[in-house]
Amino acid sequence: MKTTSPTFNQSSFCCPHCKIVAAQNWDQALYYSPEYNDAISVKDLMVCKCAHCNDYSFWYHKEMVYPSTSLAPAPHPDMPLDIIDDYKEASDILNKSPRGAAALLRLALQKLMKSLGEKGAHIDSDIKSLVQKGLPVQIQQALDVLRVIGNESVHPGSIDMKDNREIAIKLFDLINIIVQNQITQPKEIEALFTSLPAGKLKAIAERDGITK
Repeated sequence: MKTTSPTFNQSSFCCPHCKIVAAQNWDQALYYSPEYNDAISVKDLMVCKCAHCNDYSFWYHKEMVYPSTSLAPAPHPDMPLDIIDDYKEASDILNKSPRGAAALLRLALQKLMKSLGEKGAHIDSDIKSLVQKGLPVQIQQALDVLRVIGNESVHPGSIDMKDNREIAIKLFDLINIIVQNQITQPKEIEALFTSLPAGKLKAIAERDGITK
C-alpha cells in the first residue's frame, strides 16, 4: 500500500498542514553562524517543504517534531459524548503509537455499542445482535475491522500495528462512518418523517396496522 501519512524522506505524502497529498521537498536544516559568516548543517535535522501549501515540517532523527498535530479526522458531530475523550486521546497519540490509538478506538467502539442499544460487554456478541436486527453488511464489516484490529493491538496476534499509521487512520474513518450510519442517518430520516402532515402520518400508520 502506498503511504500517504507523513513519512521520513518520502517524495509525497498527506501534508500535516494543508491535509493534501502533495510532493514534498527535503533539505538538510542549516544554521547561519555570524561568527563564520556561513551556514552550518544541523546534524540529524531535516526540513521538508510541501509543494502545495509551501509550509514546512521539521524532522529530527527521522521523526516529525513539527507540526505535532494529528492526522486523524475530527470526531463526527453526532459522536456520543462518552466516547469523544477516548477518540481524542487516540488522535493525540496516533503519530507516536498507532497501536495505542487502535486500542483506544476499540475501547471507544465498546462504549459506542451501548449507545446503539447493546450491552457493551462483548463487542462480538453486540455485533451479532445488530446483524440480527438488520445491520447493513458494510457497517458489520466496519465494526469487525475495528474489533479485530483493536484486539490485535492489545493482544499479540497476526496484525502488527506497532508502526502502521495508515491502518490506524482508517480506523478513525470507520468509527465516524459507523456513527453517521447508525446515529445520524436514523435521526435525520426520523426528523423528515415526523415533519409530514398529521393526516399523512395517520394514513401511513393505518396502512401498517400501527395503533397508538
